[in-house]
Amino acid sequence: MNLNPGERVDQLYANDVQIIQSKEVFSFSLDAVLLANFATLPQKGHIVDLCAGNGAISLFMSKKTQALITGIELQKRLADMGKRSIKLNNLEHQLEIHQLDLKDSLTKVRHDSVDLVVCNPPYFKELPTSKKNPNPYLALARHEIQTNLNQVVQMAARLLKTNGKFALVHRPDRFLDILAALQLAKLAPKRVRFVYSKHESEANMVLVEAIKNGKTDGFKVLPPLFVYDNSNQYLPEVRRMLYGG
Repeated sequence: MNLNPGERVDQLYANDVQIIQSKEVFSFSLDAVLLANFATLPQKGHIVDLCAGNGAISLFMSKKTQALITGIELQKRLADMGKRSIKLNNLEHQLEIHQLDLKDSLTKVRHDSVDLVVCNPPYFKELPTSKKNPNPYLALARHEIQTNLNQVVQMAARLLKTNGKFALVHRPDRFLDILAALQLAKLAPKRVRFVYSKHESEANMVLVEAIKNGKTDGFKVLPPLFVYDNSNQYLPEVRRMLYGG
C-alpha cells in the first residue's frame, strides 16, 4: 500500500485492523473506538457511518459483523485515506466510502433501508465567537461548519428502516440538544452511557443509542465508563477495546 507524504499506518490490536492516518488531518481517537464497541451491531444487513473520516469506526465494526458498511465523508483527503485502508485490510467486499456531503447521502443509500447508522459528528457549535483550529481539516471535523447535530440526526432518521438504530458519540454538554434532535426526528433514545476520564472527573463523552419510531419507555442509563486509573493507565474495559484479551 502506497502512503502519501506525512502518512503512517496505525493498528487497533483488539480488532487486528490497520488504518492509514496523518498528523496533518483528523485522526481517530478513543471516541471512535468507544462508539464502535457501544453500538448494537446487526450481524447482517446494512450499516451507514456518517462523518466517517478516515473510516476508523467502519473498520473497527467490520470485524464484528457481516453487514455491508457504507461510509459517508465530506473531506476528499480523509475519504481517500479510508478507501486505501479498506484495501489495506482486504475489506473491499464489505466496506465502501463515498466522498460526499452528508446532505446528499440518499444519492448513494436508499431511504428507510438501513439497519444501523453511527456517527462521530463535529462536536462544537458554529458561533461567531468560536475559536477554530487554523488547520481546515481539523476545523471541519470539530466544528459544525458543513453540518450540524440536527442535520446528522435527520439524515439518520431518513436512512433508517423502522426499528433501525442510531448510535453516536458526543459531548455531555450537548446531551439536551441530542435528546431534542432525536425527539424531532422520531428517534426514541434507548441507551445512554457517560464516559469519564477518571473517577473524580466530570463526564467528557456521552454515547447514545436510539431506535426509529420506537416507544419512549425502556430508556436505560448504563453504568459509567472510566478510562484511566490514578496512574494514567487504561482501565481493563477500555484496555480490552484497544488491545483485546
